[in-house]
Amino acid sequence: MRIGYIGLAALLLCGVARAEVKTATVKYKAGDVEAQSFVAWDDAVQGKRPGVVIVPEWWGLTEYPKTRAKQLAQLGYVAIAADVYGNGQTTEDPKEAGKWAGALKAGDRKELRIRVVAALQQLKANPNVDPAKTAVIGYCFGGTAALEVARSGADVAAAVSFHADLSTSQPAHQGELKAKILVNHGADDTFEPQEQILAFQDEMRKAHADWQMNIYANAVHAFTNPGADAHHIPGIAYNKEADRRSWQAMMDLFNEIFGTK
Repeated sequence: MRIGYIGLAALLLCGVARAEVKTATVKYKAGDVEAQSFVAWDDAVQGKRPGVVIVPEWWGLTEYPKTRAKQLAQLGYVAIAADVYGNGQTTEDPKEAGKWAGALKAGDRKELRIRVVAALQQLKANPNVDPAKTAVIGYCFGGTAALEVARSGADVAAAVSFHADLSTSQPAHQGELKAKILVNHGADDTFEPQEQILAFQDEMRKAHADWQMNIYANAVHAFTNPGADAHHIPGIAYNKEADRRSWQAMMDLFNEIFGTK
């Protein structure tokens, strides 16, 4: 790719991207809702390129996942920040966010998978995207969703989670996982118990998955989001080094599987 890691905090402060980056809202049916997802791409890039679905935190389609989409667009990808709640809904209320996310995480998570796969289908249909080169990534609740899509056997090259709930009611089985898995986790994340981490690792081994897990020192939940501290929720905080290193780990994986540099 043409440029290296760009500090997300700087992007959030300036609020602008390079002139070539274009954005649009795409509307489509996603399970039980009408999604209004956010797409970003660099108009200066020629030909088809890899595409990435970004599943947001439980707050919904806020500016944070949109900024991540623009960041990926600057690196030559097409990115779609998925609206999994429908109608572009967002909230700053953790109780409401918990209710929305909890409804999709309950039971067999079928509807959650359907809504993210709908965004993936939109991405693959984009004329700028090579449909054979796609990935799904997500943050917190979105990371859980990214892993669920991989477990479903969806045709994606990679699934990447950041500070996600790793539990599932439908674990992956041998021969079903097409995606390479990268999990980025905070060493001091009190939201995800050690038992859950060990269970996930055991699940990946039994599935004979191509997986890796990075544990970042001094990092708690939501460590990638510069705005995490504003919520004043115990156990949630930004960590600049863990953010930078986890993003680089993802880019290294993408470079490997997509043949990009």
